[in-house]
Order: sequence, then C-alpha cells, then structure tokens
Amino acid sequence: MSSGPLLQLRELDCGYGAQSVVRHLNLHLNRGEIGCLLGPSGCGKTTTLRAIAGFEPVSAGEILLGDTLISRKGHTLAPEKRRIGMVFQDYALFPHLTVAENVAFGIRKQPDYERTVRDMLELVHLTPLGKRYPHELSGGQQQRVALARALAPEPELLLLDEPFSNLDGDLRRRLSHEVREILKARGTSAILVTHDQEEAFAVSDQVGVFKDGRLEQWDTPYNLYHEPLTPFVASFIGQGYFIRGQLLDPETVQTELGVIRGNRAYVMPAGSSVDVLLRPDDIVYAPDSPLKTLIVGKTFLGASTLYRLQLPTGNQLEGIFPSHADFRTGESVGIAIAADHLVVFPAQGSIAAHEKFPESGVRRYSSDI
Repeated sequence: MSSGPLLQLRELDCGYGAQSVVRHLNLHLNRGEIGCLLGPSGCGKTTTLRAIAGFEPVSAGEILLGDTLISRKGHTLAPEKRRIGMVFQDYALFPHLTVAENVAFGIRKQPDYERTVRDMLELVHLTPLGKRYPHELSGGQQQRVALARALAPEPELLLLDEPFSNLDGDLRRRLSHEVREILKARGTSAILVTHDQEEAFAVSDQVGVFKDGRLEQWDTPYNLYHEPLTPFVASFIGQGYFIRGQLLDPETVQTELGVIRGNRAYVMPAGSSVDVLLRPDDIVYAPDSPLKTLIVGKTFLGASTLYRLQLPTGNQLEGIFPSHADFRTGESVGIAIAADHLVVFPAQGSIAAHEKFPESGVRRYSSDI
C-alpha cells in the first residue's frame, strides 16, 4: 500500500441550499489512518462527512480521493462511484435479509462473494450468526454487521457517522476499540464523526475539532490535549479551568497560585495578561504546601477521586488525587502545581467564576469583551 494522502479537502465550503455550514476547510488523511471529526452539535462535522460521501454538493473548494477529484463546485461524483463505504448511525440494515445476506448486499455480482461474506463474518466475530435476522441481534452485533457490509466491497475509505451513539457506555467503549483493531488489521482508512471525546481518542490517529463550521485544529489526540492551538480546543478537549495570570518571561507566569513555570515558550511580551489552563492532572495533593484550597465537591472514580477545589479568591479548579487520600467536602487541603505542559492564551475579558462550557469541564470567558 502506498503512503501519502488518501483524502484531501482544500478550501472546502459546503452546506444546505444557500446556507453555508462549513467554510474554508483544509485537512488531509493519509492512507491507513483513522481520522475523526469532533465537535458539538451543529458545528459542521456531519455536513463535511456527507460532502465526502457525495450526498451533498460543495459550493467552493474541492475534495480529492487519491488522485481523483470527486467534488468541486458544479461537479459531484456519484456516491456509488467513489469507492467509499458508509456506516450509518442507525446501521440501516435490511430487516428482511439475514446477517449473511446483508453483508452480501453490495457484492452479490462478484463471483467469489460467498467467500468474502465468510471472511467478513469471521473478521467481525459473527460467523455463527450468519443465518439470523437483524431483529435477533443485540445493538453491538448489528453494528458489526453494518461494519462488515461496508467493508465487503473493499472501499478505499470508510465513513462512520456517530456509529456508537445508540449503544450504552460500556459497550461503546469496547466496540470502539474493536472497530479500530478491525480497521487497522485491514489497513482501511476511515473518517469517524462523533461528539464524544473519549470515543474519538480511542479510535483515531488524527482528530479535527470543529467550531461553528470551521476546523480549529487537526492533530493527534496527544497534541490536542497538551498543545491546543485555541482557547476553544483547550476548552473542548479534556477537563480543566482557566485562571488569570501575568507573563513574567516566555516560560513563566505569575498567578494567584504562585509562579508557574512550564517547558514551552510564548512570544507574548513580558507583563502580558494571560489565561492559564490547568487540568486536573496538573493539580497535585501536597499536604505540606502553604497553598490551601477548600474542597467544594468530589467524585469517586475508583483508583482516584476527582475533587473540585475553591481558591481563596473564589476561583475553582479540579484535581485528581489517589483514592486513599479521602477528604470530606468542606475540608481544607494543600496542593501544588505540576503544569510542565504550560498552556496559556492572551487574556480574553474576565473569567466567569462559576460558569463552564456545557460540552467540557473548562471555565469559559464571560461575554464582556
């Protein structure tokens, strides 16, 4: 299999009718990689997926699959000619066909389709269930049938639209790992759409965070978490809180928690007002520390406990401590800051003391800017 970009979106605009939903979108997916479009409802991720599939025309820019131009303004290659497979949110299985017949649906004209069906059922661990009907299967089994049917024609690219949204949390986690293993075993490139960060990180090599029709960042899960490019990405990915600070030098910030020094240099002038992102794993339990916080909430997680901590100023943070360090709400505890991956942004207005992004756990900015 050759390396290099399989899918390229260049300055893409698309939407519905005269309404533009996605604007100036640029991204590429290499062969064998799994990408994810992540973001809140209405941000444009499903519109982008439908444009890649050929279900929606584009109003500007272009989409290439390998060396083939499949979409541009005035030209939309038909979906069935794109060598792109699709797994829908509701699975879209044919209720009157057996599992094996569903998998065979798109390949029955191939001379060896029966062997392909057997191989696909073995791949998704459903060989004993080939003669059953969809209504006789669990949700997870139906999802695997849909995946096998989409993979049977050997598409160059597989698209998955919220494929695990109808499943409960435990099954979602197990099936997302299973789907990644299946795609990697076959070397199949794929694009997943989801609003679930844990799901995106579990499945994908590259993740694109969308906001209001624009791609904020296309990067690895690690970089999105540790090196977010915008306040929105920092807010949407993971849990955390912003606190106000002043940049002392490119790597050091003065805050109400004291001086925080990281391993990343910033080019803003010394003295700049900045907002510092602190995630729960940046907050360390330190009983001898002079920096004291008040516990105002706690969530037991098993091996650890997530504490909501209030600073003397009224600002709040969250910290994860080992579960054997068991404290009561209202108790005072000492903390230290271990923010080696220091993430700061130019200050934006005031930081609301008790307001969070609804999709994440990060303090948002008030609207007085």
